[in-house]
This record gives sequence, C-alpha cells and structure tokens, in this order.
Amino acid sequence: MYEVIIVGGGHAGVEAAIASARMNRKTALFTMNTDRIATMPCNPAIGGPAKGIVVREIEALGGVMGKVADKTALQFRM
Repeated sequence: MYEVIIVGGGHAGVEAAIASARMNRKTALFTMNTDRIATMPCNPAIGGPAKGIVVREIEALGGVMGKVADKTALQFRM
C-alpha cells in the first residue's frame, strides 16, 4: 500500500514524487509512458526572464527541475 500516489511524470509530478520520497513516504508515480518520465517536454512552456527565477526558487526548496531539464538537452540546437 502506498502513502502517496502521484499521477503524471512531468515537472510537478517528478518534484512531488521526490519530495514525498525524501519524507520517507512510500510513493508511487504513475504516468502514461514510463520512457518519458522526467524528460520535461513541457520545459519550454516556462519561458522568459521568469523561468530563471522559478528554477532557482525550486532548487532552493530542494527541487530538481533545473538539473533534470539540463540533462534533457532541450537548450541545444542541432
């Protein structure tokens, strides 16, 4: 039995699952496609100067959005 169940593996779902697990709660994360967990496809939805502020605030609270988004290489052009 899980203490916390999270539906969706995007920004909010991943952050919620990590926060829950850090609090030693038995956590389940459900998403439609497990190959895309934490790939952050909606990262470009947060744009402009506010993006840097939001990412720094999330990291200050122990979040991982900035680190995970960097690993997806969304900012690179081919």
